[in-house]
Amino acid sequence: MRSLAGLAAIVAAASVFLYLLSTHLPPGPEQLQARGEDRGQDQGQAREVFPFRLKFPSDLDELRELADMLKFYKREHHGYVLLLFCSAYLYKQSFAIPGSSFLNLLAGAIFGPWEGLVLACLLTTLGSTFCFLLSAAFGKQHVLHFFPDKVALLHRKVEENRSSLFFFLLFLRFFPMTPNWFLNITCPVLNIPMPIFFFSVLIGLIPYNFICVRTGSMLSEISSMDDIFSWSTLAQLLAIALVALVPGALIKRYSEGHLKVDGVDGVDGSGSSREEVKKERKRR
Repeated sequence: MRSLAGLAAIVAAASVFLYLLSTHLPPGPEQLQARGEDRGQDQGQAREVFPFRLKFPSDLDELRELADMLKFYKREHHGYVLLLFCSAYLYKQSFAIPGSSFLNLLAGAIFGPWEGLVLACLLTTLGSTFCFLLSAAFGKQHVLHFFPDKVALLHRKVEENRSSLFFFLLFLRFFPMTPNWFLNITCPVLNIPMPIFFFSVLIGLIPYNFICVRTGSMLSEISSMDDIFSWSTLAQLLAIALVALVPGALIKRYSEGHLKVDGVDGVDGSGSSREEVKKERKRR
């Protein structure tokens, strides 16, 4: 109970900080609605102000609307928008909340393809590391309790690939048969060293981050169907395809001769897996 209480306190504090940050925006854009012409009012009294409410985007329309608003803010308050974006991204990553792909798209739309890519890579790595540390401090026994079969399977595969552990983790990031959030909370249970975990996330998620950030940058620039079929857009799509395919093909080729990854995308429910879980629990 003490571990759950500590984790709940951290989540609550982070939630309050993010809420205060999002509700105390500096003066910026306003949504204006003209209504005076129909009522014959003076032009000075013809508009009402509707404040914009910040929230995590859940679809592309909300993403585009939020991106437009934050780009407007960024002209005068770049530091505040950067702090807000970084805080929101780390919040999602640290507490394993789904939806970081939308934030990668948002990074490209707000900050552009290159600044957005650097931000996405750094924030993904830092957020995953915070998630790793939170799991190590508060969640080891709960991870073993709720995911015994998956932990046993990953434990066996980690031990089989201990001599090439860094490349095995890269393989899991390039080919996410196991969700990234699950790897983040499980690696402390599997005794993955922090430096190996850190750099496997930083390098392994570069292609994914690049695809999302570049796509977000393109979405913010496209205003018609003609833009989609321009030479510039087609060249960017080709670059995205190469970034997605080439690193994955290389790590796949390496894995065929050096890694043991058979069955890593499944859940082993055999008795031997459960025995490994029991041994892991006893050892801890």
